Amino acid sequence: MSNNEMGSNLEQLLESLIKMVGKANKNVDGLQRRVTQLEWAIKETQHEIKEKDNLIRIYSSHPHESSENIPFRF
Repeated sequence: MSNNEMGSNLEQLLESLIKMVGKANKNVDGLQRRVTQLEWAIKETQHEIKEKDNLIRIYSSHPHESSENIPFRF
């Protein structure tokens, strides 16, 4: 194998590795976005649950009892 062929093979290998790393980074970025979205959704859900729980405590017909012990009536 000549130096030119070896150089060409190394160049192709390097190009392939760069493309693979680029794709891997793109996948990681996509996963990070999804994780961020899920974290936001969890925080929003927790906030909504907390607000509902506070409203139940405020409007409870049994103020001496925890809202956890009062059945929901819709």
